Amino acid sequence: MGPLLTLKVHEALRAAAHAGPATVKCSLDLDRSPVTVETGATEWIWKGQRFPYLETCKDRTIYHWTGQSFEPVARFTTSLIKLVPTEWGPPTFEIDGIKMLPTAQVSPYADAERKVSLIESRGKVILDTCGGLGYFAAWCLRGGARQVLSFEKNPDVIWLRGLNPWSPQADDALTLTQGDITEQIAALTDESVDAVLHDPPRFGIAGELYSQLFYDQLARILRRRGRLFHYTGTPNKITSGRDVPREVAKRLRQSGFAVELIGDGILAVKR
Repeated sequence: MGPLLTLKVHEALRAAAHAGPATVKCSLDLDRSPVTVETGATEWIWKGQRFPYLETCKDRTIYHWTGQSFEPVARFTTSLIKLVPTEWGPPTFEIDGIKMLPTAQVSPYADAERKVSLIESRGKVILDTCGGLGYFAAWCLRGGARQVLSFEKNPDVIWLRGLNPWSPQADDALTLTQGDITEQIAALTDESVDAVLHDPPRFGIAGELYSQLFYDQLARILRRRGRLFHYTGTPNKITSGRDVPREVAKRLRQSGFAVELIGDGILAVKR
């Protein structure tokens, strides 16, 4: 993977260059690891390769090296999808300006660790319904999961994932399928997974992922006593006009789950 630049890193390179030919320690992989970079007046050097400074480097933007120039890690097909840096290192992403992972008070990577711990992943086959950047899958693998079945509907999100050094690579223990889980779940056999992680987009965008029909499918493929963590967020009832977590809890109970509202989601256990 080539170098990734953010405004913070680019300013550090520019400051070192302004001081004269020098070296500077920084990170070119979103704070996963430190490196030493040589800086000159018009370019900087890393791993023996020369790179130009950016003419314009914007805040809240990550730039990747295409082989010829630095370009934003963003795509626009049906929606603008963009990888966004955070103060924590691991990035979040946005779809049409809507932030898809929490970052205000915690790293999105650490937030995923907490949620994955609720389903106790060791030795389990886990369904990751809406894979996103793969942070759930990464912590499942670190927790000793036997297999993670991850699905992501949007090919542009999978492209972001391929450029994000914090996203796990598919291997024997992790399968990543580009497809709509509401369709793909029909191919999963009854009681074939031990746990489920369900982190859907908000209700107004993907209401089908909050439906009774889909929860019935989750109950079908989950083994008895299997755990499900369902992220719901904490939408304001006054402004949204509905209590999404309690609506979800009611439907999950109808599908045969015992439920507990916990933090910004629901922990459910199949009866």
